[in-house]
Amino acid sequence: MTSTNTGGATVYGYPRQGANRQLKKATEAYWAGRTDADTLLSAARDLRLRRLVELRDAGLDEIPSNDFSLYDHVLDTAWLVGAIPRRHAVVGEGLDRYFAMARGAADVPPLEMTKWFDTNYHYLVPELGPDTEFTLDPTKPLTEFAEALEHGILTRPVVLGPISFLLLAKDPTGTSEPLALLDRLLPLYIDLLGQLRAAGAEWVQLDEPALVTDQPAAVLERVAETYAALAAERVRPKILVASYFDRLGDALPVLADSPVEGLAIDFTGPAVANLEHLAAIGGVPGKRLVAGVVNGRNIWAADLAAALTTLDTLYGLAGSLDVSASCSLLHVPLDVTLERDLHPEIAGWLAFARQKVAEVVTLRVGLAEGRAAIAEALGDNADRLASRVGSPIVRVPEVRDRAVTDADLHRASPYEKRRQAQQARLALPDLPTTTIGSFPQTSELRKARAELRAGRLSDEAYEDAMRAEIRSVIAAQEELGIDVLVHGEPERNDMVQYFAEQLAGFVATRHGWVQSYGTRYVRPPIIAGDVSRPAPMTVEWSTYAASLTPRPVKGMLTGPVTMLAWSFVRDDQPEAETARQVALALRDEVADLESAGIAVIQVDEPALRETLPLRQADRAAYLEWAVTSFTLATSGVRDETQIHTHMCYAEFGDVLQAIIDMDADVISLEAARSNMAIVTDLTAAAYPNEVGPGVWDIHSPRVPSVEEIIGHLRTATASFPANRLWVNPDCGLKTRGYPEVHATLANLVTATAAVRSDH
Repeated sequence: MTSTNTGGATVYGYPRQGANRQLKKATEAYWAGRTDADTLLSAARDLRLRRLVELRDAGLDEIPSNDFSLYDHVLDTAWLVGAIPRRHAVVGEGLDRYFAMARGAADVPPLEMTKWFDTNYHYLVPELGPDTEFTLDPTKPLTEFAEALEHGILTRPVVLGPISFLLLAKDPTGTSEPLALLDRLLPLYIDLLGQLRAAGAEWVQLDEPALVTDQPAAVLERVAETYAALAAERVRPKILVASYFDRLGDALPVLADSPVEGLAIDFTGPAVANLEHLAAIGGVPGKRLVAGVVNGRNIWAADLAAALTTLDTLYGLAGSLDVSASCSLLHVPLDVTLERDLHPEIAGWLAFARQKVAEVVTLRVGLAEGRAAIAEALGDNADRLASRVGSPIVRVPEVRDRAVTDADLHRASPYEKRRQAQQARLALPDLPTTTIGSFPQTSELRKARAELRAGRLSDEAYEDAMRAEIRSVIAAQEELGIDVLVHGEPERNDMVQYFAEQLAGFVATRHGWVQSYGTRYVRPPIIAGDVSRPAPMTVEWSTYAASLTPRPVKGMLTGPVTMLAWSFVRDDQPEAETARQVALALRDEVADLESAGIAVIQVDEPALRETLPLRQADRAAYLEWAVTSFTLATSGVRDETQIHTHMCYAEFGDVLQAIIDMDADVISLEAARSNMAIVTDLTAAAYPNEVGPGVWDIHSPRVPSVEEIIGHLRTATASFPANRLWVNPDCGLKTRGYPEVHATLANLVTATAAVRSDH
């Protein structure tokens, strides 16, 4: 084996928003017409420069560029190669066209949006078909490389690789496979590489995360052909192919045998299997290996000693060895030191993006100079890890010892019997109308919450403001003619954080913002210890809303899988155990809601599909505990209590049997952007219960017409019985404004009445 050169410290990408979410504010100001395009682009340039300087000063030896985005990096790649649908090509120009692809415009729907692998980041799905003609526009990567170079920083441009770009795309007609366009796309990548080399780039990172999913031999053959063709170009930068989130499996020897100069590989979590596999194939002698040994997806401090052991094992398996985080750091908050309210002991267990960069730099020093050179850092790290293991915050015996029986995991009666009892109680029409839960979070509501936190508003005054909003939401739904109402959730800052702040074992942050999509940022809570429910969380608000109307009002909870998926989950025990603890806490809440007279209880699980393991071999075990946690939370109610659940923005075909096994009386699903495709899938799977396919894409700021909603409903009723269909939006209405909410719900009710007359 050839000797290995110790290389440098690098990362694949970094948070985009700025310490104070400057990017969100600048973008939304542009959307609102308060600023112009030049102002937005100037703010973006300032943010990029600050990131570059910060990463340079932190000690990174190589810094990425083109990982920044105004909305989404997959959308940026579609723009890069000219994959602009015809409906968007006629909308304005420049930024207006770009944002129309992301958000829609007037009567022009946006691109479909779905989850980025098994993370909580959303990407825009490129639309490609047999008639797609690609045209290269390299302005963004060239500009961002040049502006860094102007400040003396030679970056490594990052571009989504051609294989993953095509595998993540869709033909909206369903008649072709986008990967068939590879030969048409590849010349653009060759051209881009040449232009980047001419601009001075020495390395280019091509991200191929799709290779950690199960791929047939035919796809892997195209991978080999693609990278042989790219590497064959004489004038180009060196190519670093990066993949992350899981093990590479059969793709690893294909990449190892390719003529590219470098590979960036994840060695954390399930991807730790890459270590053994890499050794088994004899390593990648002569290649640069960027080793992702710091987990870029979670917020726990790395075990530096263990990471160094991994690096020691990798030493000798490559021509040169660099240290990195396992994936882009856009999946974690920026800086744990901003969290002044965290318990100091818990804060010591955490590492956000800035801390992870510091860990990477420390490991680079340890790899190059030996453990003695970082002895103090290793000792401090070991002490912090030990304090977590022994902390009473982490392990609570009475929570761990709570028993669960098989009877706790199933409803007492089958669905048909429950349905009769529920219809006798609720007396709903065919195609009952409802919403998913939240209503607009107005500036007044956000201000009241901020005033309460700051101590400038009393608890009583805050509760009065929330009750006033609930009265308004209930009255509006009654006036519109909605059948099953919601209280609008004005008191909730976030569908996960609200519960996390009331459950023991969770920790909430103040500044831990992470991009979910576009300008939507969330603050994922941290599950630091065993979870329990000290007191009821929603009963007071739900019963108050129910007292205002004779119509049924849904109690609204977030399910155990979603609580885990949209939090930073503890890594010191199996996720199944954490999910069981959350499920038992929610089971107590469901029981209290039922005892208070709430007839309809919705336990949302939008994350069930997104958390599906990337490899088929791992999915059965996950789905078993995921379904079990949902049924544990919901199965204790009487037949006449109707259990709903909700899922959105994912591909559901892989989990249809799990959806059936959850045995919710009603499931609402995102369907508007995919034109009711899920209804066809449920019909084919003989789904036995009730379903509400979304007829309004709430992530687009447009009001769908009555005719559009009628079209969706008639598509649904053509394949699924109308007496088991509900009518609802795709998701909650928190991010929308009241004018569009009232207008669209009015259209929804009118359209439902028209389709009811068909049956």
